[in-house]
Amino acid sequence: MMAEMKAGQEEMRVAQAGLEQKIEAGLEEMRSVQEEMLSGQERMEKGQEEMKGMIDEVKGEVQRKVDEVEEKVEMKIKDVKSEVKGKIEEVEHKVQGKIGDIERRLSELEERPFSFSASPEFMHPRPTIKSLTFDGQTSWTVFKTQFDIVSSTKGWTDFVKAGQLVASLRRSAVEVLQGIPADKLTYLTTIEKALESRFGYSHLTQFYRTELKRRSQEKAFKY
Repeated sequence: MMAEMKAGQEEMRVAQAGLEQKIEAGLEEMRSVQEEMLSGQERMEKGQEEMKGMIDEVKGEVQRKVDEVEEKVEMKIKDVKSEVKGKIEEVEHKVQGKIGDIERRLSELEERPFSFSASPEFMHPRPTIKSLTFDGQTSWTVFKTQFDIVSSTKGWTDFVKAGQLVASLRRSAVEVLQGIPADKLTYLTTIEKALESRFGYSHLTQFYRTELKRRSQEKAFKY
């Protein structure tokens, strides 16, 4: 009987020892899994930090490129503005030179009226129009009508009309003379055609059509 009890106790001791070993092995395996998970988390955090660093680097590079492009665009705009200003000054200088030539010719006619007595074209002294001017902002048709009435009343020749018409131009209207050869600035028909083309009815019609089309496109874009 005692022998059987001892055998049972021994068997229980062996079973308990085996169970403890299994438990220890299980705990060891759990610790290994935890360490592996911790290591994976650290790698993930490191990867996130590296990714963040790469994103910041890309953002910085993009911003540098944007700043570089903006600087180039600003420099280009300044160059264009400077070039346009130079062209405008050049045109103004040329136009003023042409106007000066016309006024000088008319002045010579006033000072030497008898040297042209053989030609009826130069029989009239040069009159002046102090208030009648055209700057391209008012109606060309209205100005042309007024100019024709004044010139007809005073009995001007076409040569005198051409000189007076040139002298009456202001602002954007003066720029039209830039497209007329210097030797044609005494031809009334040539000057009137140039002004009609620039400020006449056909020009306004095209302008209004373009403006109407632009406004229609803006409304369509808003909707």
